Amino acid sequence: METTDAVGLLAGLLTTVSFIPQVVKIWRSRSARDISYGMYACFIAGVSLWMYYGIAIGARPIALNNAVVLLLAIVIVLLKMRFERAR
Repeated sequence: METTDAVGLLAGLLTTVSFIPQVVKIWRSRSARDISYGMYACFIAGVSLWMYYGIAIGARPIALNNAVVLLLAIVIVLLKMRFERAR
């Protein structure tokens, strides 16, 4: 594996894994009050475009990491909606 590929995989892994503590915190506290819909709407749009870009250029690490980040971001928004309705 080339060094640049390894760096790309590590970068993707770290940025993807960084969302897991937020999902766990929201789930445990049953609150996502401080999560901004506007920020996550922009973020989801951007991650979707990065995923599309990765697919378009045939860069699996970019496509796969962004697909996982997209899923985690959507989970955060859905949890926010769920816990806001529960109030």
